[in-house]
Amino acid sequence: MTETVVETAAHGVVLTEVATDKVRSLMSQEGRDDLRLRLAVQPGGCSGLIYQLYFDERVLDGDVSVDFGEGVEVVLDKMSVPYLDGASIDFEDTIQKQGFTIDNPNAEGSCACGDSFN
Repeated sequence: MTETVVETAAHGVVLTEVATDKVRSLMSQEGRDDLRLRLAVQPGGCSGLIYQLYFDERVLDGDVSVDFGEGVEVVLDKMSVPYLDGASIDFEDTIQKQGFTIDNPNAEGSCACGDSFN
């Protein structure tokens, strides 16, 4: 099953329609309209790099962002942009897994647990 991509972002990250709807729903549950979805890459994990995906009210110097409509904005710090160019954020809700997933064409490999990449 192929997901519809809402928009290709200036920072190269895309958000599927399902993920966009989930972000909007979570923000509504929080009762806040000043949050952005921040995606970052940081050192860690068995393979060297881990994803950080969280809501953030801040906009930092050098951040790049794209508005996916109706209050959904994805923000990346300038150091993470090259690691995430072309990455796609989706949301899975199955018996086996529930949560956001990141498909990153820049990841050369990942650890056995799938929590980190290189």
